Amino acid sequence: MYVVLLIAGLLSGIITGMGLGGIVLIPALTMLLDFPQKVAQGINLVYFIPTSLVALFVHNKNKNLDFKLTKPLVVWGVLGAFAGSMLVGVIPAQILRKIFAVLLLAIGIYQVVTVNCSCKK
Repeated sequence: MYVVLLIAGLLSGIITGMGLGGIVLIPALTMLLDFPQKVAQGINLVYFIPTSLVALFVHNKNKNLDFKLTKPLVVWGVLGAFAGSMLVGVIPAQILRKIFAVLLLAIGIYQVVTVNCSCKK
C-alpha cells in the first residue's frame, strides 16, 4: 500500500506541477487502493494545497503567471468550489465517479483533436 501511495504521490506531484491537479491521485486512490470516491476527492484537495503552492512559486519565478487574468478566475473559482462542495454532499459516489470519468475522457479527446503535434511556437 505504501509503495502505491509513494508512486501516486510522486506522479500526482509532477502532474500538479504542470497544473493538471488530481488526474493521477484520484484514480490511484479509488482504483488501486479502493478508497471511496468522496474520500479520494477530499484527500486530493488537502494534497493539492502544498503541492500547488510549490508549483505556483516556480511558475511565478518563471514568469508564467498573469495576475490580472487570475483574479477574476480565483473569485469565480472560489464560488464554484463552494457550490461543488455542497453538491458533493448530495450526489452519490457512483455518479461522481462517472462525472470524473467523463471529464477525463472529454479532456483527453479535446487534447487529441486540438493539439498540434508539430510543437512549433
